[in-house]
Amino acid sequence: MTPTRDAQVISPAEAFSKLITGNKRFVYGTPRYGHDVTQAAATAGGQQPHSVVLGCIDSRVPLEAIFDQSFGSICVVRSGAHVLDRSLIGSVGFAVAKLGVSLILVVGHKRCGAVHATVEALRSGEISEGEVGYLVDQLAPAVHEVGLDDPDAAEKAVTAHVARTVERLRRVDSLAAAIAAGTVKVEGAVYDLDSGRVEFLSPPSEDPSI
Repeated sequence: MTPTRDAQVISPAEAFSKLITGNKRFVYGTPRYGHDVTQAAATAGGQQPHSVVLGCIDSRVPLEAIFDQSFGSICVVRSGAHVLDRSLIGSVGFAVAKLGVSLILVVGHKRCGAVHATVEALRSGEISEGEVGYLVDQLAPAVHEVGLDDPDAAEKAVTAHVARTVERLRRVDSLAAAIAAGTVKVEGAVYDLDSGRVEFLSPPSEDPSI
């Protein structure tokens, strides 16, 4: 699990551009990459992904597909509503420190079941215990940020939770030096299940390849 030797390390902006242009290919029905076993074999000897993408476990959001990325291009970390815990943060840190990724992208998605369930639980006061309750506890601050009385609380909370996750990752001690140096960036986005489009919370100012 080490980067391929002598491979070119790209900048955060270039990595971001790759994801943006890949999503456009996906939306327009012209994907460049397919799930071909020969591509998997070609990367078996080493890897140098450009990004680590943190997303939800929702089966409708296959991250490699929506960004049209091939084997070895991105590391994918997933949990319910991309809720962070120690192991996920460690996985992101590993991708940065050992695999040389330059972009950390947090991807939420519309109609997220975990967020909707959290809104319902908070409104009813019936919150599950154990691991499911942990998800609710972690998502609750984003829901309270937008307000339980808002009829669109669940959808607004999706974006709020992405932003909060981005800020939390930016404060991780092991990532701070690389972020301060500009060699790594942490960004957020929301995926639209209906259109296939990814809306970035902070689109890059330069997008030369689109």
